[in-house]
This record gives sequence, C-alpha cells and structure tokens, in this order.
Amino acid sequence: MAVRPRNDIVEIFGYAPDDLSPVARQAWTNRHCIFTNAPCTKTNHDGSEVYGACSVTSMGEDCVICPNRLYAGNYQILVDVAQDAFGAGLRVLTYNEYVRLRQAGDNGTYVVALGQKSGKEVKLGRQLSMDWVLAKVQGRTLLGYVGVEVQSIDITGNYRDNWASYRDLPYDPTAPIHASGHGMNWANVHKRLIPQLIRKGLIYSRSNHVASGLYFLLPEIVYRRFELVIGSDIPLEREKSPDNMTVFTYGLGPAVPYGSIRSLVPIRRLRFSLEEFSSRFVAGANLPSGEDLDSAVLRGLN
Repeated sequence: MAVRPRNDIVEIFGYAPDDLSPVARQAWTNRHCIFTNAPCTKTNHDGSEVYGACSVTSMGEDCVICPNRLYAGNYQILVDVAQDAFGAGLRVLTYNEYVRLRQAGDNGTYVVALGQKSGKEVKLGRQLSMDWVLAKVQGRTLLGYVGVEVQSIDITGNYRDNWASYRDLPYDPTAPIHASGHGMNWANVHKRLIPQLIRKGLIYSRSNHVASGLYFLLPEIVYRRFELVIGSDIPLEREKSPDNMTVFTYGLGPAVPYGSIRSLVPIRRLRFSLEEFSSRFVAGANLPSGEDLDSAVLRGLN
C-alpha cells in the first residue's frame, strides 16, 4: 500500500481513504453519507464532484470537518443532550415518528428533534436558523425545549489532489499519495462561530420554555481553539439554567480494521454562564495590549 502523507484526508464516506475493502469502495460508488442515511453533501464548489471527506489531519491530530460525521450512531449526540437536559429514559423521536404516534392517539412523553430532515427547521426571520431544537412533549403539550448547535470546522485551500490519489488507488495500490493542500479556517471561530453562539444563546435564555439554555456540540480539537479566545479557566456551573451554555466535545476513536468505521468518542462536558462566555469574548483571553498595537502601527510606518 502507498505511503500516506502527513497532511491528509482521514476519512472518506466514513472509511479510511486507503481502505480498499468492498464495503468501503461501495461507499465511494454510492456517494452516500452513512451517518445521516442521505446523499453526501461534501462536494466541490459547482457540485459536480462529491468528495465525501469527513475528517482531515490538523497539526498531527484528526479533525472532523463535516458536521454530519458527528451524527454517528443514529444521531447519538442528540440523545446525549436529551438525557442531560430532560433526564434519562425519554425516547428521542424524529418529527415524522412523533406525528405517527400522535395520530395513533399516543399521549406519551417524548423528546422530538426538530431540525435537519426532521420536520421544519426553526427559523427566526430570514437569517437566523437554529440547527436543532429538542422539544419535550406530552401528546400535543410542549413541556420544554433546548437549542442545540452542531459545528465542525471549515477548511482553507483544498484536498483535491490528495482525494484523487485515493480515488485512483484501486488501479495502482503503489502509486504515491499526494499531500493535501488544506488548512483549517480557525479565523471563523472569532468571526462567525462565537458571535453566532452568543446571539442564539441570548434568544434561548429569554424563552419561557427553556430551562437548560443552549447546547453546543463540536470536535474537541475545535473547542480548544475557542479556549484560545475565552480562556481555559472559565468558571463552570453545576446547575442547569436558561442563562447557561453547555458544551459537549467529541473525538474520533482509535483506528479500526479496513471495512470498519471509527467510533465517535465523548471527550468533555462543560457548562458555564453565557454572560461569562460573552464577556470573555469581548475582553479576549489573549487580547493584545495597547503597546502591541502601538508597535504594529510604528512598524507599518517604517
């Protein structure tokens, strides 16, 4: 088998990119996401090629770059949230499952997931869309709900040549694998992700039906970038509150034999106040000093 480069795709359609087992190569043929049971959405800009890249390397670690990869185990991460927010033992339903039970006269207590491919996405105005809302219901009665945001990270550059090497691997297993040209768009943490979380968290905190605030689910390696902004010493809260944000981080499990899929492993669970999170973003744990700014301006003049 060809030697894999350091800057590399880690998973394609759920499998190792150099996995030539029949089940893995059939996944290439199907262009199907095994985590959402739907067509893969990882395409090039004009949609003419489906890349299927789930995760890549970043600074010697594996990093999930497609949020759908986090839905492994039949959306287990949403079950994790439901158990934390509402207690164990409640069945999590898709919207269609809920409608069928309701039409059959079932007035039991369930958690209904509203979001991608499950009912209608909850939108506020034209620009603000909530990833998921988990609503605890009894029959047609709403007992409470929580918001859930799921994020991975975007890449810069591209992995086109790297991907093509793995595409062609069955025809020449000894051919060299081109290194990927991707980087990670960590700037999005500052520019888009944190401001978005603050806005949505504030909205949930004002609801009469939200007791546990906003949940944020993401890869552990990405959350460590958040900590470069807000600090890793943010005070944690023990109790759930509408004014809190709860973070669940995940990572990929150990390597598995060809023909198998790596597990998604919970890493950390953190709960802190949205106010503390917001103030730390504004103040900046690593915000440069005024002297740093002065020096930068003087360098620009020389």
